[in-house]
Parts: sequence; C-alpha cells; structure tokens
Amino acid sequence: MLRADSAFYSHGVIVAAVRHQSCFSITARQDAAVRKAIATIVDHAWTAIKYTNAIFDQDQQRWISDAEVAEIPYTAFASRPKAKQVTARLIVRRVRNLNPNNQSELLTAYRYHAVFTDSPLPMLAAEAAHRAHAIVEQVIADLKNGPLAHRSSGRFWANSAWLVCAAMAFNLTRAAGTLASAFHARATTGTIRAQLIGVPARLARSARRLTLHCPHPGPGSRPGNNCSPARCTVHLARPDPIHPSVRTRPEHLVETNRLARCRCQRSNVAWGHVERLPA
Repeated sequence: MLRADSAFYSHGVIVAAVRHQSCFSITARQDAAVRKAIATIVDHAWTAIKYTNAIFDQDQQRWISDAEVAEIPYTAFASRPKAKQVTARLIVRRVRNLNPNNQSELLTAYRYHAVFTDSPLPMLAAEAAHRAHAIVEQVIADLKNGPLAHRSSGRFWANSAWLVCAAMAFNLTRAAGTLASAFHARATTGTIRAQLIGVPARLARSARRLTLHCPHPGPGSRPGNNCSPARCTVHLARPDPIHPSVRTRPEHLVETNRLARCRCQRSNVAWGHVERLPA
C-alpha cells in the first residue's frame, strides 16, 4: 500500500503503483474536478464517524473528534487520453467549520479532505488507514530533530551507516520511554533525552559503589524530573570469584528506603540499583 499526501498526487506516481501491482492511497488536491465531484455527493450518503483520538487541526487551531465520510467513484486525470486515465475510489471526509465568534450560522459550512485510493478495504477502514500515514511523518520529524539534523559525511555509504545507527538509537530511545512511564511513551525523543537520558549528576566512587550526586530541586526544576535532597547510590556488580572477568548481579540488595522516583532511577549504570540514602 502506497500512502502519501497531496504532493504525490500525480499521474506518474499512481501509474507506477499500479504497474508494480501495489494499492495506493493518496490525498487528492482540491482542484476544480475534485471539487465538482464532491459537490455531487448527496446528503444521505455521508456517514458520521467519531475519532478514537482527537485530531488537532492546524488551520483552525483546535481539536476535532467528529467528522463525516462518503465515497464516490472518480476518474482522475480526465484531460489525458482515455488509456491514461485512472478510475478508482474517492473517499471524502468533511469537517464542520465552526464560527470562531460563536455566532449563529446561516448555512452550515464544511471543509473537505479527499483521498484517491484503490484500497480493497471498506470505506471507513480505508479512510482510517490513510490517516495513519501521518504517524510516519511524525517519526520523520522526530528523527530530523535528532540525528538526522545533519549528515556525517558527503559519501553515500557513510550516510547509510549513519541512518542505520540513527534508527537504532531512535528505537532504543522509544523503548526506554515506553518502559519509563505513560507520559514518556508518547513524548518526543527530545523530551526523553532531556528527562531520562541526560541526567545532570556528579558521579563519585566509594567502597566499590558508584554514587550519583543529583541536583537539588530549585525554582527552575519541575516535579518528578529532579532528585530530592538525597544521594542516589548505584551498586556495582560484584566480580565472579571463579571467573574474575565476569561480573554478576549481587544476590541481595537491601533497600533502605523506597526507590527514588527521579531521573537517576531510570539510568542504567552497570546493572544499577538505586536506593535513597539519608542526606
């Protein structure tokens, strides 16, 4: 399935998808032919839907949770010879335009979003599947805010290796956020790096232990992100007596107090275990 936005709504892209026996689902540009086709949809053909998760509308700067969907057959690129025309489904979603001044409306106004597709899925499932392609765009934007902000080299294979490493780092960061909390599971990788990975602490070594001296909460810190006025001790793994080069977990770790709910708790330092000690 080829899913794309209106930038890829062209004869060459759609014909290439058909030639390679791939289904396509592409946002149709609102040209005169598409608007004329939308105007032919009768009122009883619209099916009301409610989004499971509301969608934020950039144009109106508001969350949208209700819409209506309809479908009609449509022939794209009608100006070309008949052999080069493409006939498929035009699935249209309309969202009611709200008056920002809360005035009573004389006529109901809608904004329309059309999808040109040959998907075998039912109408509502095909429309939902097309909207899901926005998730990929969010991932790309997240990567551009991180390792893909620049390329490491002018050579193709070096950039290819950089891309593989960037994807691995992204997946590991997302996994760490999912394990940390429900908030971090939905947060961007920049937030995860700032709150879970980039731990501002001073590392001290004493009695075969690593102690993370975390910053005290201050006016610029937010609850839950910084440690309380306490030391966070991370126990190092003990060497195996038979194989000194192999480190194993300590059999027993006595917790003097409840685990510190702070960023140090989520840092991985040599199979670390974090406990709160008196200041």
